[in-house]
Amino acid sequence: MNKLIAFRSKNGTISFLAEKRTLVVLLVLALLTIAFCVISIGMGSKYIDPVETLKTMLGHGTAQHVLVLETLRLPRVIVAVLVGAALGISGGIMQGIIRNPLASPDIMGITGGAALAAVAFITYLSGTISMKWLSVAAFTGAGCISILIYGLAWKKGVTSIRLVLIGIGIAAAVGSLTTLMIVFSPINAASQAYIWMTGSIYATTWSHVYALLPWVIVFIPLALIFSRTANIQELGDDIAKGLGSAVQRHRFVLLLISVALAGSAVAVAGTIGFIGLIAPHIARKLVGPAFGSFLPVAALTGSLILLISDTAARTAFLPLDIPAGVFTAGIGAPFFIYLLYRNRNS
Repeated sequence: MNKLIAFRSKNGTISFLAEKRTLVVLLVLALLTIAFCVISIGMGSKYIDPVETLKTMLGHGTAQHVLVLETLRLPRVIVAVLVGAALGISGGIMQGIIRNPLASPDIMGITGGAALAAVAFITYLSGTISMKWLSVAAFTGAGCISILIYGLAWKKGVTSIRLVLIGIGIAAAVGSLTTLMIVFSPINAASQAYIWMTGSIYATTWSHVYALLPWVIVFIPLALIFSRTANIQELGDDIAKGLGSAVQRHRFVLLLISVALAGSAVAVAGTIGFIGLIAPHIARKLVGPAFGSFLPVAALTGSLILLISDTAARTAFLPLDIPAGVFTAGIGAPFFIYLLYRNRNS
């Protein structure tokens, strides 16, 4: 039996229980993430060994190493960690409130809405408006599509089955519109939009880190705070209402958190697929289904998946820099087929 460790603030307003196994898994994943960050920062056309990397990070490196590591590679690694964590938690929340193991931001159309808005921006506005507004357009698209899905699913409340069916339908519709827009757009805009849709954190800078960091700092703790309501919702709407849970309000708040995390991640990194699907499943296998346990694990798992994928993408085919979304799709597509097969009789 796993031991439970209790945490309670002095005034008693904040308290939670954590299994010893969960804490061990979190510690191991955190150490793996840090170790791989150090390795990843040093890898590239100019290899820098981990010892020199650590010395440079501590302020004892050469000017060349500082330029390569801190200016060119470190922002990209940090963005990979933040985007992976945001997508992992977003997918975990969505699977919980919809009670469907196949749910994720990309399958539900949220990332598709971001892609539609981003492609429209690149095609029609990039010549007159600075590209720094691309992330704003993508986030706006994700939010608008989410409101549309929620509005169409509303009928004296929102049920999980209506939400997932309408989400999949909207995802197909916005995907078609996005493809049609690319077909009729100029060749330069089409190639730029295609790379963005594939999902890439190429050429990320500290400005991207600063743009994404506030969303992660605010909404990941909110996700953990509302994790108890997600646990109750998995029992079903009737039971949750019987236990005194405000099902519709909590579902809306959780969906808002999921959209905020997915939208901000997609706005910076493009439509990187399947992390929101894979990371929560791995987390459940490691620590079980309780949201307070598996959401932090899903965050670290998502970070590791994207960090490994992006490192492979930029080093495996030098001097080419392949979009990280190609590697996540290569992992995620077979995993999705496996989930479909496993749940074929559900």
